[in-house]
Amino acid sequence: MHRSKLAGFIIDCRVDDPVPAAGFWSAALGMKAHLLPGDEGTQYVRLLDEQHGLHVEVQAVEHASRVHLDIETDDIEAEVCRLEALGARRIAFVRSWWVMEAPTGQRFCVVRQTSADFDAKATVWP
Repeated sequence: MHRSKLAGFIIDCRVDDPVPAAGFWSAALGMKAHLLPGDEGTQYVRLLDEQHGLHVEVQAVEHASRVHLDIETDDIEAEVCRLEALGARRIAFVRSWWVMEAPTGQRFCVVRQTSADFDAKATVWP
């Protein structure tokens, strides 16, 4: 048995510096931008979603700009296997998460749980 839920969205931007892109998305979505420390700050800027509690980040990438979602879980391997059974496939393991692809071609990530409301809101899977 494991649990998972939608964690939030990552706004992939084909840029060298995510800060200007985060400035646009911060203003567009009404979310404050929060620079991340260390090496993470060169690739990611967190947008603080006080309305919905979602994890939203702007990410500098080398591929085409797009938006992808993150699914958080208390058991990454079990969740990846569950999603594979539904037709998704593994693309790459990055740091501590899996990049996956839906049968319809959209990319998404399976990440470890971090949200404060995870226990109350996650779906329990057999």
